[in-house]
Amino acid sequence: MKASCLLLALLLPLNVLADQLSPAAKEEISHLFSSLETSGCEFYRNGTWHDSNAAGTHLKKKYQYLLDKGLLSSAESFIAMAATKSSLSGTPYQVRCGKADTVESATWFSNELQNYRKNAANKP
Repeated sequence: MKASCLLLALLLPLNVLADQLSPAAKEEISHLFSSLETSGCEFYRNGTWHDSNAAGTHLKKKYQYLLDKGLLSSAESFIAMAATKSSLSGTPYQVRCGKADTVESATWFSNELQNYRKNAANKP
């Protein structure tokens, strides 16, 4: 019995695993992308500053990879696994918006997620 369960688990298509992310989590992550891409902020990764559109493109590739592997379960897991640091160097990503202080991207995305949830909770 255990062997057949293991075999079944190994044969599941990866796209079935991607469905583990709830519609609410997908909506929150979509909001995070939209917020980043329209923010006008700069995104620092691996020694170079990038505009918000380039940052969005890069993070969407990481998001899709993690989603296809079934590794995401929430907006928080997206932030932790894709939007916090470089997968290659381990260096934390940074966000700089105008003249405001530079912050780690994990802080920027977490704050944006909290604001989104607060606004969603206040809607009738």
